[in-house]
Amino acid sequence: MKMDLVLELMDVPGQLVSVLDPISGLGANLVTVIHKRDSKNEKGMIPVQLTLEGERDSLDRVIERFKELGVSIIAMDGVVKKEVVSTILIGHIVDNDIRDTMDKINSLDGVYVVGFDIKLDGESKSSALINIETDFGMKEFIFDKIGKIAAEKDLLMINEV
Repeated sequence: MKMDLVLELMDVPGQLVSVLDPISGLGANLVTVIHKRDSKNEKGMIPVQLTLEGERDSLDRVIERFKELGVSIIAMDGVVKKEVVSTILIGHIVDNDIRDTMDKINSLDGVYVVGFDIKLDGESKSSALINIETDFGMKEFIFDKIGKIAAEKDLLMINEV
């Protein structure tokens, strides 16, 4: 059986080798590798497409090994596993401890702030566009949790449509 994966790896020497090394030892064969170094995301991560071949249990062991290594699988057999969602916060963002707000969002399970752009307007209220990477299908859960954080800090939250 064949399995197509898209992994997300840090763009540092040795990362690709560390991921490819255990594949054959777990009973799977590597068919294709596409290493897209020119497609770096906001976190400095790059997508690597793999096609593996083997018995189902061998492929399952490879997936488990990737999880043990902390490798993020963003797509498996064409099914997206991660997505980026955006929200806007409006209010006194800086005055309400921006670091605490980001820490609370990042502490949510499977959530990573990958982009943060703030627009300041003197003493007036500011606005921030926040891009978040999360597991696929978690959008409403994430918006609910961030909405509670925004309410605690008296910030208006506008979700993507």
